[in-house]
Amino acid sequence: MTRPTEDVEAGSNGTTANTSTCKETDHLGQDLTPKNSHAEYMDWENDPVNPYNWPLRAKIQQVVMISCAAFTSSLGVSIVSPAHTELMEEFKVSSTVAILPLSLYVWALALGPVVGGPLSETIGRFPVFVGMMLLGTLFTMGAGFCHSFAGVCILRFLAGFCYGPTLSISAGTVNETFRPTSRAIPAAIFVLMPFLGPGLGPVIGSFVVSRKGWRWTQWTMVFFSILTFISIALSKESFHPVIKRRRSKELGKELPPPPPLSSRIRLFATIALLRPLRMLVAEPIVAFISLYVACEFATLFTFFAAIPLVFQSVYHMSLEVSGLIFLAIVIGCLLGVVTILLCNVFFYLPQTARYPDQQVPPEYRLYPALIGSLGLPTGLFWFAWTAKADISWASPTVALMVFAWGNLCVFVSTSLYLVDAYQGLTVASAMSANSLARYGLAAAFPLFTIQMYENLGIGWASSLLGFIAVGLLPIPWIFFKFGDKLRSWSKYETTQYPR
Repeated sequence: MTRPTEDVEAGSNGTTANTSTCKETDHLGQDLTPKNSHAEYMDWENDPVNPYNWPLRAKIQQVVMISCAAFTSSLGVSIVSPAHTELMEEFKVSSTVAILPLSLYVWALALGPVVGGPLSETIGRFPVFVGMMLLGTLFTMGAGFCHSFAGVCILRFLAGFCYGPTLSISAGTVNETFRPTSRAIPAAIFVLMPFLGPGLGPVIGSFVVSRKGWRWTQWTMVFFSILTFISIALSKESFHPVIKRRRSKELGKELPPPPPLSSRIRLFATIALLRPLRMLVAEPIVAFISLYVACEFATLFTFFAAIPLVFQSVYHMSLEVSGLIFLAIVIGCLLGVVTILLCNVFFYLPQTARYPDQQVPPEYRLYPALIGSLGLPTGLFWFAWTAKADISWASPTVALMVFAWGNLCVFVSTSLYLVDAYQGLTVASAMSANSLARYGLAAAFPLFTIQMYENLGIGWASSLLGFIAVGLLPIPWIFFKFGDKLRSWSKYETTQYPR
């Protein structure tokens, strides 16, 4: 099945809105097309309420809002990591148990979008941003005041569950606000935020824990949430079907009644819950890309426990100084964004002239992943065998930059590949499967990181992660070479652009 020539946009969960017609449905199948549509409604392309036609200032405000929300949500992942020792001492728990507040938050980030994504495509993006951010902030504040370890774990999980949807629906907000030709820069800014948050979290957390105690890590999150609320107040609804529905009411148009509740629940269970799990197991493209991204994302989260252990034990750095090492991950992510933009300019965009209607095969999205796949094992082995007392701390720090650079390149490139390879609501399921695998594995890895480094040593523990990266390295290369055949064999709705 080929992609239609009209401009088809994918929302955060893969729903499609054909901007060349006035027929719209929400995530659960409700027809939003007005009865007896007239030319006044049909002129959606030139309507000033269409987010594509907003002034530049309004679009920038949307980018600021989703960037703040994504940064705040992802900051909560790692800001508590420097508090590991304090949690052990205050609550009298083991080293592994003390990592649970971090792991449960990450796990909740995977589950939150399952509810928040479809909800945003029923009532709109804006109410979900406001409601979920408010609930997440309240649970975060509660974790800071809680004096029970079980309570801290539960509140951290609930906070992550509420913050999670803001990460998933932000991608849809970019698609709904910017046309494809002007989407590269805002998309790159947004994608960078979920990586900057975990990278800067330990830096901020190390100073906060050292000077104020672990509870201030949660209250610091509240301060960032307040800034996010300010940015949300300056933004507005961007989901096209909801805006069209409101516009129809303003013009006195009659909308058809919604489908029965049982039909909507059945559709939600099929698309939002069951299909992602099925694709994760039975669809080779989704399964192998999710495996690759999940393992490398989990390796990144492994460093939240490994970096303080290595740099404090080998180089005798203080908590605050070892926290500054995480800036290497931030720098690596920034270099990754530059690499992705350069690959887009020099490798992907030139292909648009070769294919009719700009139907570029998805495999051309994989150039950054091809390059980044080499950086992942390079950085891990480099870190493994230079983190020694007789070698400067600068060497393993640069190795972390190389790993973070490769990780971002692989993640963004393969995500774009999935979006281009699948169509319609199948995109939603593919990305949900990828997110579930990524955050699920990332939540598990920190739980055994300290034991792994203590039992295997720094060299072999990090090398084990490097061997995993080597084993998974061929995946983007295989898809680049044989992706068109794999897409033709798929049982799901895929693009079939020949190379």
